[in-house]
Amino acid sequence: MPSSGPFLATGGCASREGAVGDTKDFHEVPCTSERAVAKVLARRDGAVPKGAAVDCPLYTDFVLYVAESVPSAAASGDGSVSRGYACMRNLESPHPGDPGMGGGPYTVVGDCVYAAGADQVKETACDGSGVRAPQYRVVSAVPSRAACPSSTALYVQLTGGQGVVGCARRV
Repeated sequence: MPSSGPFLATGGCASREGAVGDTKDFHEVPCTSERAVAKVLARRDGAVPKGAAVDCPLYTDFVLYVAESVPSAAASGDGSVSRGYACMRNLESPHPGDPGMGGGPYTVVGDCVYAAGADQVKETACDGSGVRAPQYRVVSAVPSRAACPSSTALYVQLTGGQGVVGCARRV
């Protein structure tokens, strides 16, 4: 039985009942269930403005956005589900939020990126298994561009409290 607290509360687990990437098919399950695939690292309530950054732990694998709903009288729940998001970590590998793995909501030191347009980069797996080959690897996080080493080929905006600028080298 899922927890008696809010839907997908911090520390809870979820199963994926539908196709990968279909967020509406995640269901709360006990973490001891053989169906559990991911754990909630943090749960944030409230509407998320379009384009707003999420507030998740640094190595979050994916963000699950939760739509507000009120269960019917026949539903097993006894309360409403508040809108917001859950910061999720897979219980088993792969962990796309780990450095170099090519995913997660944040770009971190150790990640690889490729040029995706004017003044834009996108993360990709450093081992080349992603859709695009890596062009740069973020090697350090510093408070300003001036603090990057002279070998820096690209400056990357980082998130998650690791400094302001990522210093990246060509791979």
